[in-house]
Amino acid sequence: MHLPIEISYRGVEKTDQLDQLIRSKAERLDHFCDHISRCDVVVEHPNQAQHNGNPFRVRIDVTVPPGHELVADEKQGAHEMHEPLGKVINDAFKAMERQLKTLMEKQRRE
Repeated sequence: MHLPIEISYRGVEKTDQLDQLIRSKAERLDHFCDHISRCDVVVEHPNQAQHNGNPFRVRIDVTVPPGHELVADEKQGAHEMHEPLGKVINDAFKAMERQLKTLMEKQRRE
């Protein structure tokens, strides 16, 4: 990716492994769109008081000129409470890839 990726952690311990996974997934977004101007990723554990499961949430904000802002917000559902954080990250980036593909197809037609 041409610009730095901003990664924020809320209620989740930052590790080199998570950082590396997120950066490698973000770099893949460049294959779908080579003019991304911003990529912000937030990894959070919103309900730390909850004792059953691990309700992680991953939000990706991408800005593509001219003025397109895409958001992928992936959360674990009640039936997915024991899925690892890596799967939630993968699912969020897959959702963002789909959005970028759709936007690029739309821009090509225009």
